[in-house]
Amino acid sequence: MSQIPSKDQILAWITDNPTLTAKRDIAKAFGIKGADRIDLKRILKELEDEGHLQKRKKTYRETDKLPPVAVLQVTGPNDDGDLFASALEWQGEGTPPRILMVMRDNDPALGAGDRILARVSEVKADDHSYEGRLIRRIGTNPHRILGVFRKGAEGGRIMPIDKGADKEWQVAPGATLDAKDGELVEAEQAGPRARLGLQKARIIQRLGDPTAPKAVSLIAIHQHGIPDDFPDAVIAEADAEKPAGLGDRKDLREMPLVTIDPSDARDHDDAVFAMPDDDPKNEGGHIVWVAIADVAHYVTPGSALDREARKRGNSTYFPDRVVPMLPDRLSGDLCSLHEGVPRACLAVRMTLDAHGVKIGHRFVRGLMKSVASLNYTEVQAAMDGAPNEKTEPLLDDVIRPLYAAYEAARKARAARQPLDLDLPERQIILDDDGNVHSVAFRDRLDAHRLIEEFMILANVAAAEELIKMRRPLLFRVHEEPSPEKLDALRDVAAASGFTLAKGQVLKTQHLNALLDAAMGTEFSELINLSTLRSMTQAYYNPENFGHFGLALRSYAHFTSPIRRYSDLIVHRALISAHGWGDDGLSPEDVDRLEDTAQHISETERRSMAAERDTTDRYLAAYLSERVGNEFTGRVSGIARFGVFVKLDDTGADGLVPIRELGREYFHHDRDSQTLIGADTGTEIGLGQRVTVRLTEAVPVTGGLHLELLSLDDKPLPRGGSKGGKNRAVRRKVAKSKAKSAATKRKVARRRR
Repeated sequence: MSQIPSKDQILAWITDNPTLTAKRDIAKAFGIKGADRIDLKRILKELEDEGHLQKRKKTYRETDKLPPVAVLQVTGPNDDGDLFASALEWQGEGTPPRILMVMRDNDPALGAGDRILARVSEVKADDHSYEGRLIRRIGTNPHRILGVFRKGAEGGRIMPIDKGADKEWQVAPGATLDAKDGELVEAEQAGPRARLGLQKARIIQRLGDPTAPKAVSLIAIHQHGIPDDFPDAVIAEADAEKPAGLGDRKDLREMPLVTIDPSDARDHDDAVFAMPDDDPKNEGGHIVWVAIADVAHYVTPGSALDREARKRGNSTYFPDRVVPMLPDRLSGDLCSLHEGVPRACLAVRMTLDAHGVKIGHRFVRGLMKSVASLNYTEVQAAMDGAPNEKTEPLLDDVIRPLYAAYEAARKARAARQPLDLDLPERQIILDDDGNVHSVAFRDRLDAHRLIEEFMILANVAAAEELIKMRRPLLFRVHEEPSPEKLDALRDVAAASGFTLAKGQVLKTQHLNALLDAAMGTEFSELINLSTLRSMTQAYYNPENFGHFGLALRSYAHFTSPIRRYSDLIVHRALISAHGWGDDGLSPEDVDRLEDTAQHISETERRSMAAERDTTDRYLAAYLSERVGNEFTGRVSGIARFGVFVKLDDTGADGLVPIRELGREYFHHDRDSQTLIGADTGTEIGLGQRVTVRLTEAVPVTGGLHLELLSLDDKPLPRGGSKGGKNRAVRRKVAKSKAKSAATKRKVARRRR
């Protein structure tokens, strides 16, 4: 007969092994077999009844846990000088856990009674059970500036890099952080605002050379006017928020919802769950739940939080930081669906038939508790036969049903035929010093596609729900390409030996047929890039013009209210439509929907430009040590002043100035997107394979200058001759111009 463990031994095992908490795992750990399992089951039931454990499906876990981000109160240092804090919002029984604060050199001094927002992680120690790292002090929100430090006899001054700021800041001798003259620094206001003279500042971070990679994203933030400093009133409102209770919400806490995000995700705003539909009328069907953080509960119309969120429009993501739409207290805590923590949500239950077609949906306002925060790689590995300790207990009941529902949804997607571009996503990986360590291209796993497809389904459901209930909302609109852009795409396709159907209403399936024909050929990248360039830019609008790229009649953004204001508007519209509270869409929201749509469309483009500029600068800094090296790539753009080349290894774009193309004049044909050499007849067009030499990399602008060495594996002719080739070249240029004129006449006739 095996030895039955005590309750304390079982609790200690669950604490030490949080991913091995099924009854069979506990039985295996203590060698319990046969009839002794009955006694183990009894003890687990007693622990559950006593509140020590919470049963979820077939696993048990402790109820008393702190969330990853929490509001703490500093209790003061001990005799050894170690600083401790306790949680203000402890939901467990008994005394709140003791938290050791791990302070960095540049963290501000903390004293007993200070309230702080901190990231906490569980540890094993004799005198504390958590460690905390400071995010910021609550109640203090000093103004921050970015500028170049100029050293003086008494401290120095900061020259802000913001174009709109012409006032210098004074830095006292003891507040320079030993910054050197000419260094880029981040500083914060020191003392009260000065009425006369220069405002005082203290340097909080040295960023070194203003052209260095670590400074790149900060420069982009300031150059593009992206607000990165929350007003005091916004911080105060966020800090005053408390976790939402159950109230009238639907209790979803027993549903094994999981979040699946990148491994470096900064927030978790969506969770999913799927299971087979047991309705005999829907044989082979699936039920898919998508739960989204209920940001509307905390960000109410007209509040300071709401005004700031609308002003920002969206979060902006850089390789080394994020400029959030909402303060940390919300984006990283109350509105982030952390594992094991009750969180308010808006959720949609969708019914799919055996072919993946959504045949019904129902929205609820609920309270959920994620059973696990997973990343794409480990979820895919689990499905591929290599689960880890975290995914193995979830494989049968959570992960496999998600993939089964996705396989059905893929059938519906294939029938719908959204635009299927094959353009790899570039990922810049930084080291601890902010330098580019490597440039890679993200893998596209089925785990990514699964989440993407479920989010699309939820967004469609939100749009359809509000249309059915005749409620105002913001649609995500993507219109079809213009006739001019389609003609240009047809010309590129024809030059590559492919055809794009015309004389009929353009559908995404026609573009997909072109992409499929080019797949695996040397023209694949060219056709994908040219198709992307023919697309219009998506935007927000109160009117529904459909989504061409996704091949959908109605589409709205619902799934990311932490980082997009558009989604918050859709959440409020659903709350008002269902009568779920007084925090729904306000009359003012409705009156200015058109203005809001235009504004957040512009902030989205602003963020995209800042992110693109930052990427260019990082890549220029990364390649600055490789000046003189040779690279392979493809022609990605043609302009009258030169040729743009996308490098294979990094995806960086560089320019070959037209003056560097040889000793001949090049005719620029804008419509056919080619350059034609006046002497040699050399024709340079989109998609051609090239070898180039890097001649200059300018990190401060992100510019790369290249020298063209070969075209389609052949050396570039030098030109400069006056022989008989000129006549043939003139005929070639004339033919190109005639073709361009014919295209223009055709477009003009269509416009009439």
